[in-house]
Amino acid sequence: MGMQRSYNRANDELRPISIERNYTKFAHGSVLVSFGDTKVICTAFVESRIPPWLKDTGQGWVTAEYGMLPSATPQRGDRESIRKGRSQEISRLIGRCLRAVVDLNSIGECQITIDCDVIQADGGTRTASITGSFVAVYDALKWSVEQGFLKKVPIVDICAAVSVGIVNGEYLLDLDYNEDSQAVVDMNVVMNSKGQLIEVQGCGEHGVFTREQLSNLLNLAEKGINKIIEIQKKVINWNG
Repeated sequence: MGMQRSYNRANDELRPISIERNYTKFAHGSVLVSFGDTKVICTAFVESRIPPWLKDTGQGWVTAEYGMLPSATPQRGDRESIRKGRSQEISRLIGRCLRAVVDLNSIGECQITIDCDVIQADGGTRTASITGSFVAVYDALKWSVEQGFLKKVPIVDICAAVSVGIVNGEYLLDLDYNEDSQAVVDMNVVMNSKGQLIEVQGCGEHGVFTREQLSNLLNLAEKGINKIIEIQKKVINWNG
């Protein structure tokens, strides 16, 4: 008998996922993404500025900032001061993942800045942030095309992310906080629609794990990510 999971789901089942577009008024792309009880507002702005080291290269940039609101967790958190290291690491992760699917040479010398604000955290905030950010960036670039700044949306593929782990000897997809906190192995996987890996972050929380376990976790993650990408495609009417 498997462990009882939130939403009465099977071990290889995702939490209910929703992506609501045009969530805020002023951002060029904005979504509210929900993975179960984890909710993140992802916004994207296209700005005509770039980091100094890219000046005169004709290349653009994608960068991200991730943060949690104080009320996102059961106990009130401090506004970013305590979590600075973690937030910085996740911000960089989100930026790297989106740069893997945006054609930086086609956006010219401009920067897409993504903000991910976690309004409710129940595990998988970084994977929800990456998944929602893709849609926000897509919408921001679509806005750029509509404004006449770009000829076409310079996105080369879709990216999505999910968490997987081993809890009580069982392989679980899309861990909520309760499962995450008990996981012996915990992993975040980011992939594109071709099944290619963009990033893998995994660790044995209480020791070690085997090559076979790693393969099983990656297979489970791929299965979940394929489903998430289907949701993203529906949301943006993707025909790429």
